Amino acid sequence: GRNWEGFGSDPVLQAVASAETIRGIQENGVIATAKHYVLNEQEHYGQPLEWGISNAMASNIDDRTLREVYIWPFAESVRAGVGSVMCAYQMVNNSYSCGNSLLLNGILKDELGFQGFVQSDWWAQQAGVSTALAGLDMTMPGPGPRPSPGVSYWGSNLAIAALNTSVPMERLNDMATRIVAAWYQLGQDSWPKPPPDGDGGPNFSSWTREKIGRLHHGSNDDDATGVVNKFINAQSEGDDAHLHVARRIAAEGTILLKNEGGILPLSRNGRSRNAGLYRVGIYGEDAGPGKGPNFCRDRACNQGTLASGWGSGAVEFPYLIPPGEALDREFNNDTVELSLYYKNEVADRDLKDKDLCIVFANSNGGEGFVADGDIRGDRNDLFLQKDGDRLVEHVASKCGDGSGETIVVIHAVGPVIVESWVDYPGIKAIVLANLPGQESGDALADFLFGDVDACGRLPYTMGKSLDDYGPGARVLCESQRPVPQKDFSHGLYTDYRYFDKHNITPRYEFGYGLSYTTFRLSNLIVKPLQDRTPLPAPRPEPRVSPPSYNDEIPPPKDALFPKGFRRLSDYIYPYISSVKEVTQGPYEYPQGYNITQEPSQAGGGEGGNPSLFEPFVNVSVVLANTGPRTGKEVVQVYVSFPENVTDSQPLADGEKSNSTGNHTEPYNPLVTIEFPVRVLRNFEKVELASGEWTTVNMSLTRKDLSYWSTRQQNWMMPTAGAFKIWVGRSSRDLPLVGKF
Repeated sequence: GRNWEGFGSDPVLQAVASAETIRGIQENGVIATAKHYVLNEQEHYGQPLEWGISNAMASNIDDRTLREVYIWPFAESVRAGVGSVMCAYQMVNNSYSCGNSLLLNGILKDELGFQGFVQSDWWAQQAGVSTALAGLDMTMPGPGPRPSPGVSYWGSNLAIAALNTSVPMERLNDMATRIVAAWYQLGQDSWPKPPPDGDGGPNFSSWTREKIGRLHHGSNDDDATGVVNKFINAQSEGDDAHLHVARRIAAEGTILLKNEGGILPLSRNGRSRNAGLYRVGIYGEDAGPGKGPNFCRDRACNQGTLASGWGSGAVEFPYLIPPGEALDREFNNDTVELSLYYKNEVADRDLKDKDLCIVFANSNGGEGFVADGDIRGDRNDLFLQKDGDRLVEHVASKCGDGSGETIVVIHAVGPVIVESWVDYPGIKAIVLANLPGQESGDALADFLFGDVDACGRLPYTMGKSLDDYGPGARVLCESQRPVPQKDFSHGLYTDYRYFDKHNITPRYEFGYGLSYTTFRLSNLIVKPLQDRTPLPAPRPEPRVSPPSYNDEIPPPKDALFPKGFRRLSDYIYPYISSVKEVTQGPYEYPQGYNITQEPSQAGGGEGGNPSLFEPFVNVSVVLANTGPRTGKEVVQVYVSFPENVTDSQPLADGEKSNSTGNHTEPYNPLVTIEFPVRVLRNFEKVELASGEWTTVNMSLTRKDLSYWSTRQQNWMMPTAGAFKIWVGRSSRDLPLVGKF
């Protein structure tokens, strides 16, 4: 589904990349949104209307897995100061994400200290009053339930709810404060005002690409037009042009999976084994331009080279450089004869005289509101699409009449299975180019010709079959229940953690990637900076008090539409049409309702209790480039928790857990805590010239060395036993290990 829009399968990797992305966006005055909160792990059954069902699916999960795997990236997003968080379509433990008070009020706003606003995914709001009380601050796009133009759970209904006390004024003020606070925080109050007071406001329209367009596109009542697209060049020019960054990121993110005989990097002059020109063939639809990069709505088709997944997260390409075009330009045509075959059907005669064959294949997926054939967002399997496996096998077996060399280039939204051809003797190199964006061809040329080092690393595990990933990896595609149920029974064991637990050998492990040079790691030193204690420091007192407002309910007449106000049909307004819509008197909440909740001891700052993020252990290692050229290595730090850890303070008799899980079994007085074999906790990419060495220092925080205790409802650090600290190049290439 939409996992291509994220950064990988590990919570720490997701967290670091999310935080850096947020900082980059918001440094430019744009509010970033972290989404989709939370457990939006598949497209099937996300939006009920798209699937012809009454209710969205429920993602059912235990409390510890929720915190340690799925909430972790959101915590780091909040620490980075994200202005907005988007709640998801589906339910969590059978409560809709955008109406789940534990997720929004309890975890996000209290425990994680989120200061911005929660907005719904488009039409994800499933109720009115209850979502406001649960912590939703903004409904998008406004109407609901879909399709219902001009009708909203909120709008005038929210005004009525505030006037009749079902939504306290304190909550309404909080909603508005959070939205406006993000606006001020990003400096948007200093921007030019929109017409008629200035020439600011939105500078582009999602409705049209023309300069002049309708000003009120959502209603048929008004044909007023004006400038709606100012064609601002957001990509800059010259040395600051976006294309340079896009090209570098795409090249450095490309992963070298196989490089037999050092065939890569290539020479632009070729390396003919015989007299005459070096003959190179480029094969596959994925190498070519197809019908253009924006041919399909929301990129929801697999044609031409794959540079993006599909859905609302996809964008209009300003241009897209196909790999075949870039390679044709880069090879020296005085010494190399290049032939382009942008088809997935290749005749033997187009292969038999080639010295080198570069074959392209892909695997696409995206958002569930649009389909490509029988792929409705989620991929049906992990194989290459459009007969990609057959294409690779044919090219590899027939290249040079069986004596040529083949390089396979894959563009994909996620892991693919390569078992049917990975060991073909003619296949000398396998390159995973991911989803490279507009600079696809030029970035790949930089990689293949060695203008940049091969320094990308796998953000997920590539198994040998779908079964290798366990039952939790399978998409819930069929359900006869009123609410489709997806149980996250895999717990903490996602991706490489599952492989490690079940001793499954992957084809290529998480964090793996070859380089054009060689590196050596040595001299590991693990230095504790603090003494171990079970719990973080007590929650700190607030640095400032919440803003104080007049929470007195105004007279209903103050909420009437202003006299002479022109209403446009299908637009949503906060005003009411008549005071008769308001029922007087206090709202009767259900028995046991209480707005006073004890603050979480895991909270107290943005992202959580500030002491969770203090450096607790310093890890230093010497990295040396022992190869022939400059290169970049990704030094990775993994942690194994002590053995025989038990929850230090068992529940008292009769005490109940505050877990989010659906557990009904009795609690044992003391529970042994289970951990994955090892978990990623830090990493750093380091560039070194040939023969150069450096000391790499990385820290581990208290949170890195803690687990979520469902009994304590806090992060607990084992105080007995030894932690193991592993340092290496991937989740299974860890030559150095230390203890503390």
